[in-house]
Amino acid sequence: MASRRSRLIQRREAVGHTQESLAEALDVDRTTVGRWESGRGAPQPWMRPKLARALKLSVDQLADLLASPPPAAKAVPPSSSAPLAPVRRTGHDNDLVSAVAADSEESALFLRFASASNVDDTLLEQTDADIARLAGDYVSKPVSELFHDIGALRRGVFDLLRGRQHPHQTSHLYLQAGRLCGLATHVALDLGQYAAAATHSRTAWRCAESAGHNGLRAWIRSVQSLIAYWQQDHRQAAELARAGLPYADSGTIAARLLSLEARATAALGDTASALRAVEAAEAARSTVVAVDLPGVFTFPEAKQWTYAGTALLALGTRSHVNRAIEASSRAIALYESAPQQEQSSGDLLAARLDLANAHLAHGDLDGVQEKLLVVLDAAPDRRTASISSRLRALSTRLAEPAYAGSPIVLGLRENVREACSRPALTNPPELPQ
Repeated sequence: MASRRSRLIQRREAVGHTQESLAEALDVDRTTVGRWESGRGAPQPWMRPKLARALKLSVDQLADLLASPPPAAKAVPPSSSAPLAPVRRTGHDNDLVSAVAADSEESALFLRFASASNVDDTLLEQTDADIARLAGDYVSKPVSELFHDIGALRRGVFDLLRGRQHPHQTSHLYLQAGRLCGLATHVALDLGQYAAAATHSRTAWRCAESAGHNGLRAWIRSVQSLIAYWQQDHRQAAELARAGLPYADSGTIAARLLSLEARATAALGDTASALRAVEAAEAARSTVVAVDLPGVFTFPEAKQWTYAGTALLALGTRSHVNRAIEASSRAIALYESAPQQEQSSGDLLAARLDLANAHLAHGDLDGVQEKLLVVLDAAPDRRTASISSRLRALSTRLAEPAYAGSPIVLGLRENVREACSRPALTNPPELPQ
């Protein structure tokens, strides 16, 4: 028979909650609170940190209130056989026996403490699956559709980490928290909110350190390199990409970091370093054997050619521009032949903008118009802050005196100006640091 949890009821009343108000605070039904208090049920592990906060307790204190009272000792029926004679002990023996009993009780108490956990393997497995789904969706779905799910799951993992779990579960939770902070970094980055992106990335790095996970360390350095690159700090972007390489022990992350280094050093005008990094990225691609997490955590070949096209274009010579056209065209072909859910709209737009710039370098205004109009026709929720930045840079080039009399250029500049006057993507209502 279930035991009524009187101490839990007393605590609820002491902090001023009725069953109804506590249920509302926890977003559960009042009957759920009633079952907990009657002893006919117990809060799920993921709900306990939230309940503890509502009752102004630690998770351990809550666990104590939820524990059933010890059953009453059962009377031992008299034995038909003659009782055994008690063992005679000296006073010293009795003291030692009592001390050993007390000592073992301390170990028993610590065993209960060490065994307590607010998570289980099923919950960790489900959270991994949710992270993989969000990472996969991030490639092809608008940020506005994913922002709240990423934030809610991240806050749930943070709450679990504030409770108690076994060491291997804590490490797993830190890995999950780091990946979710990495997704939040990408959201802020795509919206052009670089300070928020940097905050999320620092938290992600701290989580990667706590998890001891090299793959996540390397991936976070790659995202931090992206932040620096779009803040025009190309030297820092290159250094962060290089700083991630010692941790790149599996998957496609080495190719990603080298591609980022190539793009940043090309922007600095360091032709030798840029070409060396492009070649090294291709070599790293050929040795990939392990599988990454899906979506935004992996670095597909199409994305690698997109980055190579940007790097080669920045080098500026005619031969490099021609190679950039080949790289960007290959990126577009690979993306367009991939399944819909693997087609990165941002990378497709970036590759087309690189082609528009390459055609402009060759004086082919019709080619510029053809590639640029595809970008301008894209839905606003597909245009990230980086795409808007590329559009503005192209508009600046179109304003050069050499194109002043061209009707095509005048029309394109007006179209770009109108597109850039609209905000990138659809901003979520709140973007916490």
